[in-house]
Amino acid sequence: MRRVIAHCDVDAFYASVELLRRPELRGRPVIVSGTGPRAVVTTASYEARRFGVHSAMPASQARRLCPQAIVIPPDFTAYRAASRAVWDIVRAAVAVVEQVGLDEAYLDLTPHAAPKALMRDVVASVRDRTGLTVSVGIGPNRLVAKVASDCEKPAGLVALSREMACERFAAAAPTLLPGIGPKTGERLHEMGIRTLADLRAADADALAVRFGENLGRWLHRRAHFEDDTPLEVDRAAVSRSSETTFDADIADRARQEEVLRELAADVCDGLGRRGTRGRTIGIKVRLADFTTVTRARTVEAPTNDAGTVARIACELLRAYDPPQPVRLLGVRVAAFEEPGADEQLQLFDAGAAA
Repeated sequence: MRRVIAHCDVDAFYASVELLRRPELRGRPVIVSGTGPRAVVTTASYEARRFGVHSAMPASQARRLCPQAIVIPPDFTAYRAASRAVWDIVRAAVAVVEQVGLDEAYLDLTPHAAPKALMRDVVASVRDRTGLTVSVGIGPNRLVAKVASDCEKPAGLVALSREMACERFAAAAPTLLPGIGPKTGERLHEMGIRTLADLRAADADALAVRFGENLGRWLHRRAHFEDDTPLEVDRAAVSRSSETTFDADIADRARQEEVLRELAADVCDGLGRRGTRGRTIGIKVRLADFTTVTRARTVEAPTNDAGTVARIACELLRAYDPPQPVRLLGVRVAAFEEPGADEQLQLFDAGAAA
């Protein structure tokens, strides 16, 4: 059976939540960010993005690019509450939902006869009940769905086949695709590969020589919009995790640990609502070259305390000491105290991302 996967992304999520609370700021450039000397942008409204502001950018740089912006400190308690409201609505309509952050999730729409009509109804319900807009991409796999959801933001709904995606984005730079960052894009450019059409036409063996066997062939498959990554539909039964991929790789350790604390708070919020605690705390780190490593520690007593999870996650990160800038970070709590959970646990897949 041909799969039908949707990617849902709440538009400018943190900024949108703030605008719901402060409607007088609508239409003005808004940046959600801390104010310290090492603070970075959490997100920005579309008005601020037009000035080149983006997430993970140093806040000082964002203020230089858009000095008229309104800077608001992040309120993750409010964001988690808004996130719960959105995904509760989605889960009421779709059985298989893999949430990959507060503001985005993948949905398996394969069983539904009219997936576009279903998503129109879901998006309308989210808008009417929360005031938030959602962009949706629909495709035969996660990659097509993810790229499609970015096509017509905000409040877009785009459905593409793999072949349609190849045609529509033929002239786009390889960095359009999730997982292909600026440094990889520069190395491809040095090989004369400037577009996704160029990357599809490139010799897979030559890419393997230039980038290594795994990454080189992964890039070639990526250019063809091939992706067989499954949805992790059973994740909630045995563990809970939260991860984020950065728009730009992050080398600053303080910022990395700040992200881990935010992710730990998100994970523990979900555990607390379910009355669940776990004994294994783990982190996932993806480096600039796509190397993906995991580290975990098992504690004596089950916990869902955000401070404890954040502290251990940061200790694991320091012990690993990433040798390169980081493109993705994740936190997971597992080995739940329910009987049998330890035997079912598989904490992160090692190796490069699919």
